[in-house]
Amino acid sequence: MRRKLVVGNWKMFGSLEGNRTLLEGLTAGIGDVAAEVAVCVPFPYLAQARQILNGSGIHLGAQNVSEHFPGAYTGEVAACMLREFGCKYVIIGHSERRHGLHETSKTVAAKCAAVEASDMVPIVCVGETLAEREKGATADVVMGQLDAILSRPDIDLAEAVVAYEPVWAIGTGQTASPEQAQEMHALIRGRLAEKLRNNVSILYGGSVKASNAQALFAMPDIDGGLIGGASLKASDFLAICRAF
Repeated sequence: MRRKLVVGNWKMFGSLEGNRTLLEGLTAGIGDVAAEVAVCVPFPYLAQARQILNGSGIHLGAQNVSEHFPGAYTGEVAACMLREFGCKYVIIGHSERRHGLHETSKTVAAKCAAVEASDMVPIVCVGETLAEREKGATADVVMGQLDAILSRPDIDLAEAVVAYEPVWAIGTGQTASPEQAQEMHALIRGRLAEKLRNNVSILYGGSVKASNAQALFAMPDIDGGLIGGASLKASDFLAICRAF
């Protein structure tokens, strides 16, 4: 069965004091939320978030991981380390890493394999830029990103999550219409079904807010959201979670 899931991506925001206020607000209000909820926080805040979220039902996640196993990789963080901190989810291939930090689909696939090997759930991000959409290349771009994952025999995606995030809608205030998002989610689901991955949850990410979440989540192939800016305020994030 496909899980209904809302994931907060804090990006590179946070402070010890601000995190406490945000996390305590989430734990206080999460009781009436039907969907599964997770927050993916910067590495330095994993220990704090784990302590505050303990027993709340909100899962912990990271925003990135090394594709390497432990070794001489100064500055990197291995998947097994994240697992020790209680992470259930790891975001990989976010557009800000693909385009801002030149992360390739091959690297994203290697990270996906590392996450699965450490018994965590990868949240695999795929999506097109505005230029790619305008020249009609959306399907080719997104399927190419997805196929880099599907082509690896050491990745089974049994518990994985895919997040469709049109790059032109991230942090811009623009949002794909529910119909546009559904079209891409259906295309992704069809490609997954070809490989017998029929139960993969597919999230939408791209300026999701309380005012549009219900319409997006009502689409048959949209199983939840990967939420950026709106996850940094407890009331806004909880309102999105309650859209189910």
